[in-house]
Amino acid sequence: MPPKKPSTRKKWFTHGGTAFLALMIGIGMGSDGESDSRGKASAAKPAPRVTVTETADAKPEPAVTVTETAKPKPTKPPKPSKKPGPPASVPGDGQYLVGEDMKAGTYKTAGPDKSGFVDNCYWARHKDASGEFDAIIANQNLQGQGRVTLNKGEYFETNGCQKWTKVG
Repeated sequence: MPPKKPSTRKKWFTHGGTAFLALMIGIGMGSDGESDSRGKASAAKPAPRVTVTETADAKPEPAVTVTETAKPKPTKPPKPSKKPGPPASVPGDGQYLVGEDMKAGTYKTAGPDKSGFVDNCYWARHKDASGEFDAIIANQNLQGQGRVTLNKGEYFETNGCQKWTKVG
């Protein structure tokens, strides 16, 4: 005789009962700490907070290298330098006292300053700053380059010339 098949009713009853029981357990577990049907909170207290602290793996510290340096030897203070003195060039038009405003010696220029109204370079050596005609030692109008030798104590006047530079 062939084996008997279980009845379909029994299957539904067994599976349905198991599902219902699982549902009831789930509802019971899910309602813990929730309000009950009347809106009142249950008497269960909240679980305590737990703090987890993780410690990072300690990395080895780099090796420290100590280098000793020699102690510096005491140095002598620098000797005071001489005053720079007057400049060795004349930048532009004006009257300069040789030895105070500029150094004594021989100066040269490239000639008239082409940016001026008139292409004329005038220079004069004076024995004083009076501006009198008798004070002129020597003078000249240049159309090209020129040179002049100046002595300490004289006054040098220049107008319309390029920069004068000491050459000797």
